[in-house]
Amino acid sequence: QVQLVESGGGLVQAGGSLRLSCAASGLTFSNYAMAWFRQAPGKEREVVAGISWSGDSTYSLDSVKGRFGISGDNAKATVYLQMNSLKPEDTAVYYCAASSNIPYGSNRYPEAGMDYWGKGTLVTVSS
Repeated sequence: QVQLVESGGGLVQAGGSLRLSCAASGLTFSNYAMAWFRQAPGKEREVVAGISWSGDSTYSLDSVKGRFGISGDNAKATVYLQMNSLKPEDTAVYYCAASSNIPYGSNRYPEAGMDYWGKGTLVTVSS
């Protein structure tokens, strides 16, 4: 049974940092591209960042470039989202997802292309 378990969310002041983790089990981690999505209240879910199965190709949403970084550790089957200079508009539930369908080098991580999802972790940024 595949499980993706997010952790690291919480309440932080604007300008602060958080690191989200997503621990995967039940799958061959190195065969999957991984992504972080978020859904703010009243808004659609959007992809924030993605990383290829090889770990050397990444994608970031324009609004988080220079502030957020995605990385992975195959040995720990874990993907991370380092979030710096957080803004109130970053407040959302953040979801981890895994996909066997993302071509290497792609900058598209569509929701429909994800095979597995975590349950999410809430990030709240206060002003």
